[in-house]
Amino acid sequence: MSPRKRDEVKSALERKGFQLSNTDHLKLVYHNKARKKTGIWTKISHGSDHKDISDDNLSRMAKQCRLHKKDFNRLLDCPLSRDEYEAKLVANGDITG
Repeated sequence: MSPRKRDEVKSALERKGFQLSNTDHLKLVYHNKARKKTGIWTKISHGSDHKDISDDNLSRMAKQCRLHKKDFNRLLDCPLSRDEYEAKLVANGDITG
């Protein structure tokens, strides 16, 4: 992975079902297609909207989202759809179907 713009990562995750937490403006929680909150979450580092997120932080975010770095990149870039992401989470037992 290479560094990515913070606002682009946030937007990509929101398009895939992540929503900002009510308790922390930098925490994104995954809501399944049935719109139910799950235990899958990630945090975006503090800084300006255009600040880059380092490769190390992207790796941590991938783990928090229960993905390998390659699949996390695919999630952000859209080849990994929300349906495919949710199917992976269900298959791995991270969320219920």
